Amino acid sequence: MKIGFIGLGNMASAMIGGILKKKLYSEKNLIGSDKMEASFLAAGKRFGIETTGDNLKVAEVSDILILSVKPQFFSEVIEQIKNAVRKETLIISIAPGKTMEWIKNQFGKDLKLVRCMPNTPALVGEGCTGFCCNELVLEEEQELAKEILESFGKAYQVPESLMDTVVGISGSSPAYVFLFMEAMADEAVAEGMPRALAYEFAAQAVLGSAKMMLETKKHPGELKDMVCSPGGTTIQAVKVLEEKGFRASIMDAVEACIDKSRKI
Repeated sequence: MKIGFIGLGNMASAMIGGILKKKLYSEKNLIGSDKMEASFLAAGKRFGIETTGDNLKVAEVSDILILSVKPQFFSEVIEQIKNAVRKETLIISIAPGKTMEWIKNQFGKDLKLVRCMPNTPALVGEGCTGFCCNELVLEEEQELAKEILESFGKAYQVPESLMDTVVGISGSSPAYVFLFMEAMADEAVAEGMPRALAYEFAAQAVLGSAKMMLETKKHPGELKDMVCSPGGTTIQAVKVLEEKGFRASIMDAVEACIDKSRKI
């Protein structure tokens, strides 16, 4: 089994690192290409895999081919490799906005296609990835794709109609969380806390809250109520957030993200 990566940026690095860490495949089973010489040389040195500047070479030898280039470069890359990709090759795309029908039309032939949307916490093994498969992907191939995607976090299979929603709630949402943590830390700094310590408090609070929700399976509203003691400090903070339209602004932001993904 040969797994090839076209594009060796952050997300590909997270995937390669996860595959090797989980020992799903060894270094000899992986190959990657990138148009930037510095990028493919760095990836080769870091992971001990074969790397090259030749996308065609990767496409020719891969049983699973992961397209991890930016959406604006997809047409160019597919044009380079479309005649080299075999019909039995499993293609995994991580590009937002590019549907499986669009990808098939770019290749000009029927292929086994998996479309996925990971997020940047994959870089620390805590990614969340939504994925979907076309009708040519066999059940065992779906499981194989999920196994690869779960090497760097959680992966959930969804209908393709929800893939733009995945971008809004997961793919892009770490930016919302980082903005939230930065804002909390800024006010702590305004109150005299050293900035580095403020970031530690904010990040640990978010990490612990997320873990609490995942492990208890409780509704987030119930968990919020557990923190809001009668007449206490937290309910006053929640009141201000509600007055400022906190929840509505988050919903509007996710909606804008989803709309943008649909138009890419």
